[in-house]
This record gives sequence, C-alpha cells and structure tokens, in this order.
Amino acid sequence: MWPVMWTVMRTYAPYVTFPVAFVVGAVGYHLEWFLTGTPKPQVETSILEKREERKLQEQLGKDGTQVLSLKEKLEFTPKAALNRNRPEKS
Repeated sequence: MWPVMWTVMRTYAPYVTFPVAFVVGAVGYHLEWFLTGTPKPQVETSILEKREERKLQEQLGKDGTQVLSLKEKLEFTPKAALNRNRPEKS
C-alpha cells in the first residue's frame, strides 16, 4: 500500500503543494504586516512622471521664447565618426 501512496503523492505533488504554499505565504505576509505594524507600501509616481514634473519645474522660471537657434546647437555637437572623411566646409 505504501508504494501506491508514494506514487500518488509524487504524481499529484505540484497540484497540492502550490495551493498550500500560496496560502502559507499569504498568511505569513499578512501576519508579518500585522505584527510589525508598518503600513503597506503605497504606489509611488513613476520615474517618467517624476522626470516630467522636474522638467516642468525647471521651465517655470525660464522664458519659452528665448531658445538657441539650430545653427548654435549644431556648433557644439561632436562630429560623428562617419563624417571624418568628408571635407570641411570653409
């Protein structure tokens, strides 16, 4: 009889152990939260939202009409490796 029981337990082990482990984990999580008394973590704003908020705060003190021209921006860009063999414009 024992070999039959071991075969049945080995065959159906995943179907039994996963729900048991899930319940034990959930009970342990809530018990730990109850005993420590720490609040559950709240959903924070995403990194993208923080970045957008920071950029908006930076733009508040600036005049939006005063921007660099495209020529001024291109003057400070590094030269690409593919443009090394092209002749420079005088």
